[in-house]
Amino acid sequence: MVEVTRSGFTESTHSGVAVLINSSGETLQEWGNSNTLIYPRSALKPIQTLNLYKDGVAEVLGFSDTLIALTTASHHAENIHQKMINNWLKKMNLKEKNLSCGPSWPWNIKDQFKAHLKYKIKRKIFHNCSGKHCGHLAVSKYKNLPIKNYQNKDHPIQKDLINLVEDLSKYKIKKIGVDGCTLPNPLIPLKKFAFAMAQLADYKKLNEHSAIAKRIFDSCVKFPEITGGNKSINSILTKLSKGKIFVKNGAEGVFVAIIPEKKSALAVKIIDGASRAAEVAIAGLLSELKIINNEKINKIKKTIIKNSANQIIGSMHWIC
Repeated sequence: MVEVTRSGFTESTHSGVAVLINSSGETLQEWGNSNTLIYPRSALKPIQTLNLYKDGVAEVLGFSDTLIALTTASHHAENIHQKMINNWLKKMNLKEKNLSCGPSWPWNIKDQFKAHLKYKIKRKIFHNCSGKHCGHLAVSKYKNLPIKNYQNKDHPIQKDLINLVEDLSKYKIKKIGVDGCTLPNPLIPLKKFAFAMAQLADYKKLNEHSAIAKRIFDSCVKFPEITGGNKSINSILTKLSKGKIFVKNGAEGVFVAIIPEKKSALAVKIIDGASRAAEVAIAGLLSELKIINNEKINKIKKTIIKNSANQIIGSMHWIC
């Protein structure tokens, strides 16, 4: 799917699989074998947010659209994210230690230097999944569920999540892995994962969950920088779509795009797990399908490579 060149020679290649599928289960286009098993990683977050708020929790607790976007985010721990996480924890009368995700540094170099100068140590609020974890704590408190070990697969919230994934994907989960942030992550064929996401794209089919599914999508496309950051490819692509799609990244080379206009979802997995290739691949796929088509996406699907002297020496580009 992606080729990396240096001085006119192909130095590296990244293979992948992808599928575009609609909410009726019709495969609209496929690249490679989309029955490949994957862990969706953080690309699962739209469904995790739906699981948290499907019982009206967001409305009862008066959550803003920005908090819903933060729940669905893989954020870069920019100032806005840090403030939102701190304020949310304070509002719940909880501490940073209640987050089960591990400590991390902010994503961007400048923010890392600032954080190191100020705190000297990594912090849990900097973890890119801390928004999702705040959502778990909020729902656990609201439903009088245990806060301790909310990340375990036998916790009621996580059992509900697996049931929801199975319901949306029409696939029986046989293996549950542990994500980088400690939460459960199901092993699922790429095609079935895309099909589950297509149900969110065709939110009216979700009946009693349709309103919150639509609100999750609307919140994420309204505040794209909250779901990632100013330099996050998922935020940039969402913004370029002008509200038509929500693009969500996951670790190990996974991306998904929710496309309500087509009642479909596009999912991609880079086999070797390279995030750099996944960013180029999702941009290339969205461009090829004419979902996004402008000069800015062309710069993502063909990324210029420079050396330490700032000389252009090659590119990383979409070839599929």
